[in-house]
Amino acid sequence: MRTQRQVVDYSLQKRAVLRDVRNGRISPLEVCDASPYLKNAATFHGEPTDERCPICRRENLTLVHYVYGDELKQSAGQAHKAAELPVLAMTLRECQVFVVEVCRSCSWNHLIERYALGRDALVDDEPPMQWKTGSDSHVWEGRR
Repeated sequence: MRTQRQVVDYSLQKRAVLRDVRNGRISPLEVCDASPYLKNAATFHGEPTDERCPICRRENLTLVHYVYGDELKQSAGQAHKAAELPVLAMTLRECQVFVVEVCRSCSWNHLIERYALGRDALVDDEPPMQWKTGSDSHVWEGRR
């Protein structure tokens, strides 16, 4: 998606949590705590993946995209399907998208990614780079 920017990946944090579960420092009950709202969002707005749940290994994970932004007003914080995000990106100036993976079987859930989305990324204040030819040499002008 062209307007996606400021991506924060939480995979290292996820690995640390899973390592602590395997080593017995954290109980699986502590990490399998998805709320009924999150599980419903996974059912109705989630995108299925090919990745198995790292805790129960019974079911594939589902990705849920939550969108927040001032322009959304009362609908901020609602789950959206991935197919709806390009429309939101072209409609809104800026919003934040939080991607959560959920196991609908054991209630494992983890924030895996966060990024900004919106039309503001399409605005370019700087002029494009151009070549200017001088009498004997080429001069490079534009962004540096």
